Amino acid sequence: MKRLHVHVSVEDIAQSVRFYSALFATTPSVLKPDYAKWMLDDPRVNFAISARGRAGGLDHLGIQVETPEELHEVYGRLQQADRPVLEEGATTCCYARSEKSWITDPQGLSWETFLTHGESTVYGDGFGAEAVRTTGGACCAPQVQAKPAAACCGPALAEERAS
Repeated sequence: MKRLHVHVSVEDIAQSVRFYSALFATTPSVLKPDYAKWMLDDPRVNFAISARGRAGGLDHLGIQVETPEELHEVYGRLQQADRPVLEEGATTCCYARSEKSWITDPQGLSWETFLTHGESTVYGDGFGAEAVRTTGGACCAPQVQAKPAAACCGPALAEERAS
């Protein structure tokens, strides 16, 4: 069964944890000094926040799956979306080990599709979110070979990893 994923960048993690805990009537399932996540069943959503130096607001959206078969199905949908897909593959991000891909919608909003395999003790350095940064707009569409425009997106970590 799939789950909607919403990731919001926040300035004050403690204040935001208090707010979202009240809003959702539950405490986070994961709480770190720079990150918190609520795995809600009503509505079925993986809601995450992080304070990692980005402008506050919507960071990205996603579809989390529970099986490799569901991941294959959603990857197939991405291929039909007529947009470039950045296949990140196995990565560590948001204190979790996952397999993921990224795409942007026509407005430049970043979407990830992922299957989580387990926890991690570190936030991670997954490059996918950087390569398709929502806050930069459409100039940040997934770019596997070229760097995103520096004025809106910063360095392309994918290229740095490849060298």
